Amino acid sequence: MNASALDRRALLGLSAASLGTLALSSQTTRATYRPGRTTAAAHLQATLAEPLALPALNYPTYALEPHIDELTMQIHHDKHHQAYIDNLAMLVADHPEIAGLDPFEILLDFSLVPEAIRQSVRNNLGGHLNHSFFWKLMTPQSLDKSDQLTAAVNDAFGSTEKMQAAVSEAGLKRFGSGWTWLVWTGAKLDVISTPNQDNPIMDRTGVPVLGIDVWEHAYYLKYQNRRADYLSAWWNVCDWYAVSQIFADVLSNGVPDA
Repeated sequence: MNASALDRRALLGLSAASLGTLALSSQTTRATYRPGRTTAAAHLQATLAEPLALPALNYPTYALEPHIDELTMQIHHDKHHQAYIDNLAMLVADHPEIAGLDPFEILLDFSLVPEAIRQSVRNNLGGHLNHSFFWKLMTPQSLDKSDQLTAAVNDAFGSTEKMQAAVSEAGLKRFGSGWTWLVWTGAKLDVISTPNQDNPIMDRTGVPVLGIDVWEHAYYLKYQNRRADYLSAWWNVCDWYAVSQIFADVLSNGVPDA
């Protein structure tokens, strides 16, 4: 894939059409939406010189109970995600030569970063990106999938249930810490997993449409070693509206040729 041809909006599924994010209505049983970016792109500024901020959740930390417990959400969001941001800020402070770099260009070409800090930047920039994306994929009250996403899922997997099983299986088989992803390859939806805080865009294996964190800090307080139970429960809080919007944006923007 030609890195110079990459469109950052295509990589993260960001376009004007995706500026919808969940705002639960207290007066109806369905969800309503207010303007706000759905993808992690909103939280990565033009250069590393600009402070990165912890994105606010679109729901209270208790809202995903009983599937994701409140304390896990508090620690995961307020502590773990904040740590990636703080670590990245310290790296920039200690290495001002990287301050002017575009975070997206780094994700596509880590050789732009000095070798001595390359892995640390990969871990912490990836952690910030992945978690910013992850929070937007969950909701206590989801709408249905779009017809467009449903058709693509059925085409690739045969059914939503089979797709969910494939994503969960990839997460269960991920040795140690990492993520499991539903990605668009440019031709179809596929499932992959990545280690640590890697993201599929880093090696151009696909454009993320959905991702589930399978680090222990995402589930251990409630599920202990039962990762399979966590993965099964996670689908109860999946925001299919957000996933549908992201998928529509990816298709609209296109995926660069390999």
